[in-house]
Amino acid sequence: MSRVGLNPILLPDEVSVSINKSSILVKGPKGEIVQSFDSDFSIKENDNMLLISRPSDQKRHKSLHGLYRSLINNCVVGVSEGYELSLELVGVGYKVSLQGNVLNLNLGYSHSIYFEIPNELKVNVESVKGKPPTIKLSGVDKQLIGQIAAKIKSLRPVEPYKGKGIKLVGEYVIRKVGKAAAAASS
Repeated sequence: MSRVGLNPILLPDEVSVSINKSSILVKGPKGEIVQSFDSDFSIKENDNMLLISRPSDQKRHKSLHGLYRSLINNCVVGVSEGYELSLELVGVGYKVSLQGNVLNLNLGYSHSIYFEIPNELKVNVESVKGKPPTIKLSGVDKQLIGQIAAKIKSLRPVEPYKGKGIKLVGEYVIRKVGKAAAAASS
């Protein structure tokens, strides 16, 4: 059984928290995040540590205990260090450009795709000759960065034969053998 919820959350010196009945506001040098939680749980700040305690040992409370601890820890890490995720566009003629907070993606379709990025995130587009174009998402909210990255990846999923599409930098794509190679082996 996991005991993630029992671990304390260490607060860096530059991070401050204010706890309400069912939400916590975490402020740091990179920004601030509000995270809500079940009002049955109690959060106490104790010399640069947050302790989350559950009201009972019911299965529901045990499962939410670890969840809330992880979500609040993600908020603390986000406002102190920030999160960053990089995507690369693999394919001939795939291009990306940034106009304000709108991505203009050319992904081999007959039209361009315009994708608006929320104001909470910072976007950086990099195109180096000889390498696939990359999109860097950075911000304080881990969940929002992952959600936006997943939406961008869904615009052109990686196909398993040639490996073309949008993928995370460093993501391993399982490649399949094509028909010609399969016919030659028989």
